[in-house]
Amino acid sequence: MKFFVRMFTTNAPAATILIRLVVGAVFVSEGIQKFLFSEEVGAGRFAKIGISNSETIAPFVGIAEIVCGTLIILGLFTRIAAVPLIAVMFVALVSTKIPILLGQEFLGFSLRKVSYYGFWGFMHESRTDLAMLFSSVFLLIVGA
Repeated sequence: MKFFVRMFTTNAPAATILIRLVVGAVFVSEGIQKFLFSEEVGAGRFAKIGISNSETIAPFVGIAEIVCGTLIILGLFTRIAAVPLIAVMFVALVSTKIPILLGQEFLGFSLRKVSYYGFWGFMHESRTDLAMLFSSVFLLIVGA
């Protein structure tokens, strides 16, 4: 029972709305783009990096980003909505950024061409992913 009370209540400061608006807007935007620009950021991109069933997975991820991002913007079920977004960002880091860190393919995920590899290349390429991941974790902890 205490778990459910914690999931639906918050003591978060009012300024948390700024984090909610940014996180929600980024995820809603990215989700919509998975449908508008399928080859560049949707199924085509998923296939290029080595995600199997990309024609099914990309729209599923896009819908999750749109729905959960909207819930976060509205402050509804914020903690619950943050969980799938954390998973999305974790997969994005493992599938697209860890190969850059290592400078080679990783777990079947392809290495894309960037200016430089290793730690600094990883940090540069993953800055938005890390910001979205940790902002989503913040919202999971504090709520709306």
